Amino acid sequence: MALSEATPLEASQPPAGKRRKDRTHWLYIAVIAAVVLGIVVGLVMGKDAATAFQPLGDLFIALIKMIIAPVIFCTIVTGVGSIAKAATVGKVGGLALVYFLIMSTFALVIGLVVGNLIHPGDHLKLSPYDPNKASGHGAWDMIFDIIPGSLPVLPTLFVALLVGFALQSIGERGKPILDAMGRIQSVVLKIMTWIMWVAPIGAFGAIAAVVGKTGWGAIGSMLTLMGAFYLTCIIFIVVILGTVLRTVTGLNIFKLMRYLGREYLLIFSTSSSESALPRLMSKMEHAGVSKPVVGVVVPTGYSFNLDGTAIYLTMAALFVANAMGMPLNIGEQIALLVVMIIAAKGAAGVSGAGLSTLAAGLDAHRPEMLGGMGVVVGIDKFMSEARALTNFTGNAVATLLVGKWTGELDVKQAKDTLDKRSLFDETTVAEH
Repeated sequence: MALSEATPLEASQPPAGKRRKDRTHWLYIAVIAAVVLGIVVGLVMGKDAATAFQPLGDLFIALIKMIIAPVIFCTIVTGVGSIAKAATVGKVGGLALVYFLIMSTFALVIGLVVGNLIHPGDHLKLSPYDPNKASGHGAWDMIFDIIPGSLPVLPTLFVALLVGFALQSIGERGKPILDAMGRIQSVVLKIMTWIMWVAPIGAFGAIAAVVGKTGWGAIGSMLTLMGAFYLTCIIFIVVILGTVLRTVTGLNIFKLMRYLGREYLLIFSTSSSESALPRLMSKMEHAGVSKPVVGVVVPTGYSFNLDGTAIYLTMAALFVANAMGMPLNIGEQIALLVVMIIAAKGAAGVSGAGLSTLAAGLDAHRPEMLGGMGVVVGIDKFMSEARALTNFTGNAVATLLVGKWTGELDVKQAKDTLDKRSLFDETTVAEH
């Protein structure tokens, strides 16, 4: 079977030798420090004094709310283009996209199920977000007046899908517009990156206020969410992905995880699976998957197969709903699931895109629930490693599965590799 070896998303990869210096680890440290400081301030100062810091959390929420519609519109329009490119690579692209849709939807459902079982965020009693309470921030009013409002999310999603499919339907005539949209997306995501540098301030204000109101109960609720999320990710990898991998290919998930051990350490240190993309491609080829299949499945999966992010989105949404005292009924949860399935396709490759997707889902149902975003930002960084590791493992499994389904996997080579009879040559990473 002849397949193109060009990756659908190769244009998004940085040129060799021109990698930018990653400073996001400083943001990670700053958010953790802000959370710790917020907890201390909330416990020491108590309810009345600590709530004075709430405008800091509201400021960050206002900035996130401002950027939701542009991020969603650009990522959905350009995402439709990426889907079309992958689908043109015949059977491989089609199988990959179907599998990504099924598995990411399943991950979202798992997040909802676990969230309904543990009821994270109960008894926090967070204040609803009110975009009209400009007079309630005192000296901050002028700053809040500068930040523009937002467009409604659901109409934005609908129009973005129409525009994306319309551009694809007109073929080559739509390509310049799609390319221009990609450039606009780069600008929007740069703004999103800048906003994320305000996250430590927002996290401090929100955490200090909620801990001041509820004391140790707030800390317990946040720890419950984090613990449940990590446990859910472990179960998803070992039970769900492990069972599918064993059934389809006969391979062992624990041996695959051992084989990817260096990549796990790299991801854990950077909190991003993007850093291990070249190594995953090289290792999947060494494990017996043909280069054309790897070239299609891995880069596409990095945008459309985000299992860890899917679990996080639904669990975090239920956490916020419970914390606001506004639990979602089954109908609202299903509607939230549909929005997340579409919007989550833009949650890759930029710091904060996952938060904007979460905000989009909340804003589409109950905008007042955005008041819980500040607390989520505070604990988001503590869950980023589990998200990234789950995303990465999901894409490794997907590559082996698609390789098997298309007859492009050498099962003997895969078993020899995972059993350490065929060792990986580190120098081959440079080829990517």
